[in-house]
Amino acid sequence: MLPKILTSKTKHFPRFRIHRKWLSSSTNELIIEEKNSVGLITLNRPKALNALTLSMIHSMHPKLTEWQQDKHPVKLVLVKGAGGKAYCSGGDIRAITEERGGSMQKQFFRDEYHLDHLIGNLKIPYVALLNGIVMGGGVGISVHGKYRVCTAGTMFAMPETGIGLVPDVGGAYFLPRLNGSLGIFLGLTGHRLKGRDCLHAGIATHAVDDAALADLEKELTHCPEDHDTILTEFTEKSTFDKDKEFSLASKLKVIDEIFSAPSVEEIVTRLDGEGSEFSGKTLKTLKRASPSSLKVAFRQISEGKKLKTLGECLNMEHRLVTRCCENDDFYEGVRALLIDRDNKPKWNPATLEGVSEELVDSYFKPLAPEHELNLK
Repeated sequence: MLPKILTSKTKHFPRFRIHRKWLSSSTNELIIEEKNSVGLITLNRPKALNALTLSMIHSMHPKLTEWQQDKHPVKLVLVKGAGGKAYCSGGDIRAITEERGGSMQKQFFRDEYHLDHLIGNLKIPYVALLNGIVMGGGVGISVHGKYRVCTAGTMFAMPETGIGLVPDVGGAYFLPRLNGSLGIFLGLTGHRLKGRDCLHAGIATHAVDDAALADLEKELTHCPEDHDTILTEFTEKSTFDKDKEFSLASKLKVIDEIFSAPSVEEIVTRLDGEGSEFSGKTLKTLKRASPSSLKVAFRQISEGKKLKTLGECLNMEHRLVTRCCENDDFYEGVRALLIDRDNKPKWNPATLEGVSEELVDSYFKPLAPEHELNLK
């Protein structure tokens, strides 16, 4: 079901210019075309690794809504990133944190989640070509689509706990639905999956060699009705890392044993006691993250496993990011990792023990009725 916001806000989204050679619209940040029966969206901020902005969200949402209408000629959506280095590296965090508690900040997360929900419930096939970095907001506009195609250059991560945020954009929905405890491991640590590992983990549904990307796009545009067969054939023909097993294959048993713990504190205890190099590195990663974010994210992913729909998970995450934006760790994490780059965030509270259950509870409390997301 589509969010009610569509009927009331679509008219405020930017209009598009129509060109004669093919139906096309563009801004500096986004290129939208209709070729044959394919809607092609190119994220066009290569110098910023195609980081997602509010204007990009406001361009994508009404266009996807238009394309999925029953009588519209577009029958398949294809999304890619410009520049070859990134599909989408996440939301434009610097812009989001410039004005603490400002209207742009609130609108960004709200409208981003509406877009993620739309993609997850789109009536026509949605193909994301994960050609490069896929992080944060880039995960939201890919992983909820029906088809996600990885390449040798794909790099997936959800590193939000390292900047005082939580793995949002529907992380509560897709992370606990990965095999075993892999999802909570990825959500808490921000561990990076590269290339075919994304296919092994279930983040990607298909694979294609970098050299064949243009051919895949051409065939999908030429015969969109055969997209299933085309994607399967290109995956079978792909050769990158084909003989390599999942890089975490030998660690999955340890991940399941440790990250199935009932609390973050117990995860830390189990990592400390396990004694392997892998556990030692993972423990160091967790100790660098925001203690508040770790405990909130742990409950977020645990609760997400019980929720039935993407919309319900996004409703919860909207509460969580609203509270993150009200507290200090998000801004401190952005300062330390993205602005000053001293990599020495001063978290408050500074330890897991200092993060009370009451503090964690406060993140999950309902917002005022007029501020709730209310997605289905």
